[in-house]
Amino acid sequence: METQTFLTRVADRQWHALDDDRVVGRGYAERRPDGRLFVSVDAWHETTFDRLAAAMLAELPAPVYTVTDEADTDLTAAWLRAGFTVRRREWEYAVPTHPRLTGLEQTPPAGVRILPAGQADEHLLRAVDRAIRDEIEAGAGWQSMPAEVIPRHAGDTIVDPSKYAVAATPDGYLGLIRVVVGNRPRIGLLAVRAGARRRGIGRALLAHALGTLHRAGFTEAWTEVQESNAAASALFASVGALPVGSNLELMR
Repeated sequence: METQTFLTRVADRQWHALDDDRVVGRGYAERRPDGRLFVSVDAWHETTFDRLAAAMLAELPAPVYTVTDEADTDLTAAWLRAGFTVRRREWEYAVPTHPRLTGLEQTPPAGVRILPAGQADEHLLRAVDRAIRDEIEAGAGWQSMPAEVIPRHAGDTIVDPSKYAVAATPDGYLGLIRVVVGNRPRIGLLAVRAGARRRGIGRALLAHALGTLHRAGFTEAWTEVQESNAAASALFASVGALPVGSNLELMR
């Protein structure tokens, strides 16, 4: 006898699809620190996915977001069927660390010195981060930056001050780079004040970060670059970074 699949909301932001009391699909919703609501569905069958997605979207407030690996065409197609559209694409790059491969020199421009991670004055670090964010938002918009970079409480955007190296002058900080070291080091943010660009400060920060990783025994790092950020794409391409994948952020 053919069984029937039932959907049930088992928690505030969690749904199950049940077939004869067996879980055949799960749906989740998560509100990220930036306030946006992201959803995911794990189901073996297309019809179960579609039913779970429809049930979730009927109960969740709009807008709703999700992220897919662009290579997973079936998953992307499933969210498109649910009414989502592609909001942004991020390319993932593998970045070599050896100076022979990157061609980077660790000599910063005249009058600028690079303070290693953990040595920045926290007040000045937060000030330059805020100034850079305001400049980017007034120009290309913060959507051109990695999706992971999110605001914290009371406008605080520094996740962990010990992860940031900065480009310093006697008058203040001109740029910053954040690297999270794990099994695979990740460059989460590289940015320079608008008035200090095209002076080699971004390259100097990148050279410092990659050189530090190289001396620690890492052969490569990884980073994501928004597709529309041509300057960042050009910078990483110039140091031998190779695209290894892409992610899509979809919105409904």
